[in-house]
Amino acid sequence: MTPECIFCRIAANELPSTLLYEDEHGIVFSDLHPKAPTHWLIVPRRHIERLSDLTDAERPLIGHLLLVVNRMARQAGIDEAGYRVVINCGPAGGQTVSHLHLHLLGGRAMHWPPG
Repeated sequence: MTPECIFCRIAANELPSTLLYEDEHGIVFSDLHPKAPTHWLIVPRRHIERLSDLTDAERPLIGHLLLVVNRMARQAGIDEAGYRVVINCGPAGGQTVSHLHLHLLGGRAMHWPPG
């Protein structure tokens, strides 16, 4: 855990959040500024700053987080219609919190480019 990281503090139950799912590897909660009717964040408990910091050692963790995405899409009822998974990497990639996280977006048609 990194004490100044908001996602680490949420995962440690130091900050309030309505958790939609949690296990020993990660947590899921609603994005504070949703871009779709379903906009949930899937966050590993372990502090990893960004996607580009991953190594082969994190393969099991990333695979697990993607399976959590599938589970949460089913729970939200958006699995059949479709959904988007986004991972922003670094400031130029749109990452605003320096803790790896996946965005699950759905509940409406997701157009490209996003808007």
